Amino acid sequence: MIFHGKDIKIFSGNSNPSLAQGVAGCLGLPLGKSSCTKFSDGEISVSLHESVRGSECFVVQSTCTPVNDNLMEMLIMIDALKRASAASITAVMPYFGYARQDRKAKARDPISAKLCADLITAAGADRVLTMDLHANQIQGFFDIPVDHLFGAPMLANHMKKKIGKDPEGFVVVSPDLGSVTRSRNFAAKIGCPLAIIDKRRPKANVSEVMNIIGDIEGKKVILVDDMIDTAGTLCNAAQAVIDNGALEVYACATHAVLSGPATERIKNSVIKELILLDTVPVPEENMLDKYTVLPVAPVFAEAIERIFADKPVSPLFT
Repeated sequence: MIFHGKDIKIFSGNSNPSLAQGVAGCLGLPLGKSSCTKFSDGEISVSLHESVRGSECFVVQSTCTPVNDNLMEMLIMIDALKRASAASITAVMPYFGYARQDRKAKARDPISAKLCADLITAAGADRVLTMDLHANQIQGFFDIPVDHLFGAPMLANHMKKKIGKDPEGFVVVSPDLGSVTRSRNFAAKIGCPLAIIDKRRPKANVSEVMNIIGDIEGKKVILVDDMIDTAGTLCNAAQAVIDNGALEVYACATHAVLSGPATERIKNSVIKELILLDTVPVPEENMLDKYTVLPVAPVFAEAIERIFADKPVSPLFT
C-alpha cells in the first residue's frame, strides 16, 4: 500500500547528481542530505543526514555505467529510507539498466530485467518512475505501480523547430525493425513520412545494414532510437541512408549510454547533429560539437508533483 507523505524529499545517488539537482530545483526544494560512499573493499555505504519520517521520498538514480554500483546504491538507499520510516519511496530511474535482457532469446538465458524489478520491489520501493524503457513489457515485471514517461515529445519539439515549414523535406527513419513503432509515433508528431532500415545482427553489438524500406532520396533524414550504446547501429544506418541518396542525417535518442567506441564512431560519422536527453550524463571529455543535450528535469519534476498530488501522469505523454 502506498501512503501519502507530509512533504516531498528528493534524494540522489552518484549516477546523475546534476539531474537530481535539476529536479529538486524545478520543485523549489533543496536536494535531500545524504551520502553514498564506499568501504575500502568496494562495499557501498549510504547515510541519510536528515529525517524522512512521514515524508514521500524520491530517489533519483539512473542505472547507467557503472551499472552494478549504481543499482546497489539505489537499492541500499531505498532500504535506508524504508528503515527510517519514510511514508512512501519512489525509485526515479530516468534510465533503467538491464532492460535489454527482457526475455529468453535463447536456451538458458536469464531475464535480468525481471530480476532487477524484483530487487527494487524487495528493497522497499512503492513505485517506479522511469523513461523510455527498452521494452514496454518490463512494466509488467513489477508488482508495484510504474509510471512510464516518454522522451519523444521533447525530441519532437526540438526537431519541429529545425524542420520549420518544410516537413516534406524530412523523413523519419527507424534504424531497425524493433524501433518501428517508436519511429512511426515520432513521425506522426512532427508530420513527416517514415522509412525503415532492415538489418541483421550477426552477434552482440555488431550490426549489418541490409536494405531501406521507403523513399529517402533527396531528403533530410531523422534517425530515431531509444538508446545509443556502442553506436554501431546508428552510424551504420546514417551511412546507409547517405549512400542511398539522403542529403543530411540528424539523430534523436533518449539515453546516451555511449559505451566503448561510441564517441569515436559518432565523431567520424556522417551525422550532422545528435539530439540526446540527459537521462544518462555525458562526461565532459566525451562531449562533441554535434551533440545537443536537452534537460529532462522539468518533466520528471512535474511527474513527481502529480504523483504527490494524486493527479494523472498521462498528460505528460504528449
